[in-house]
Amino acid sequence: MSENSNHALTPETASDEAHSFAEYKAVIAALQPYIDAAKTGDGSHIRSAFFDHAHIVGSMNGEFFNMNADEFRDAVDGNASPNVEHRIAWVDISGPAAAAKVEFINWVGFRFTDFFVLYKQDGQWKISGKVYDSHAKN
Repeated sequence: MSENSNHALTPETASDEAHSFAEYKAVIAALQPYIDAAKTGDGSHIRSAFFDHAHIVGSMNGEFFNMNADEFRDAVDGNASPNVEHRIAWVDISGPAAAAKVEFINWVGFRFTDFFVLYKQDGQWKISGKVYDSHAKN
């Protein structure tokens, strides 16, 4: 028997792995409207990614921001960055709870590191909260 045969998937683990990958993809899909809004400056994209109760906290140029989802939508609206780049650094999922770290470069001239907390309700992942660092004068 080769060493690799010890790592063969049983039907149960194969099903668990497929579910795990599907959930990862679903969390990434839940973040996509947020990413789209960075490029387009369309605040409605951002707003659709968040629960109504969502809270956003961070700072830019030394100014502290503490916003709800509607205020954040308004802050993003009209601030398109078509050349923004992003990288999803990690996603961690436990049942209906998830966390993700997404890094952006050149979003309205800033580099951002965003930490998201997501929750899956009624089969749909949404952002419950976000904290961020703008990497400038914080």
